[in-house]
Amino acid sequence: MFQSDTLANKKILITGGGSGLGLAIARGAAELGARVVLCGRTEEKLRQAANSFPKSEGVETITCDVREPESVEEMFSNIWPLDGLVNNAAGNFYSCSEDLTPNGFRTVVDIVLHGTFLCSHAFGSRAIREERGGSILNIVTTYADSGSMFVLPSACAKAGVLTMTKSLGVEWASYGIRVNAIAPGPIPTEGAWERLVPSADIEKKMKEAIPMRRFGTEEELSQLASFLLSDMSSYITAESIAMDGGEGLQGSGFNLLDQMVPREELRKLFYSMKSSKK
Repeated sequence: MFQSDTLANKKILITGGGSGLGLAIARGAAELGARVVLCGRTEEKLRQAANSFPKSEGVETITCDVREPESVEEMFSNIWPLDGLVNNAAGNFYSCSEDLTPNGFRTVVDIVLHGTFLCSHAFGSRAIREERGGSILNIVTTYADSGSMFVLPSACAKAGVLTMTKSLGVEWASYGIRVNAIAPGPIPTEGAWERLVPSADIEKKMKEAIPMRRFGTEEELSQLASFLLSDMSSYITAESIAMDGGEGLQGSGFNLLDQMVPREELRKLFYSMKSSKK
């Protein structure tokens, strides 16, 4: 289906591109000929990510805090023009909702919802002004339209991004700008996986709860992302595609944790996970 030049002549920005799902999407796009720009807050992490690409593949890096309008505008001024944008930057942590702090809630919403808006607005306003079109791809979650226990800030923020996808997908369609989303189920990645799957027993039960009885892979996600960023999907906009092995149809998100572990034990587990990151 894909050719080495499927994304040739396309320059694509991936936020949160220094690791995890963002880096996987970037690698897949680069293999298909795209020039990719990795965005993140840590220069050293971005440098390490860029060094993992074959030397023949064009990759740029740029530091940016997507929560800050001035930082986002400066980034887009430095790397424009672009043909694609992947809004992948995110934050998440476990907490019983009654234990959330205002700052904890705000931090996740700022990165996920406000960051996605700021980058989408910077991309869209420039593309509309120059009549160049383009493709925006947002990474949401399977619980964006259902909610989830224990990750309230992420659920609220991702629900906003899902609605933004549909709203901008319709509003900007006449400008030739497509806006779509992918809602991945559990995909093991270095770093984030350890934070969200705290034990081997919970990992086993999570896998057993997925109808396909397995987790997704980074390659599967990058292939779907490349398709949605390519001209092969030129008549698709304002859509969100779940890639979750059927998990979302029988109760998405982290609701099952409440059935796996007593609530008070969960609260202690969440607290220990927070403490271990300090």
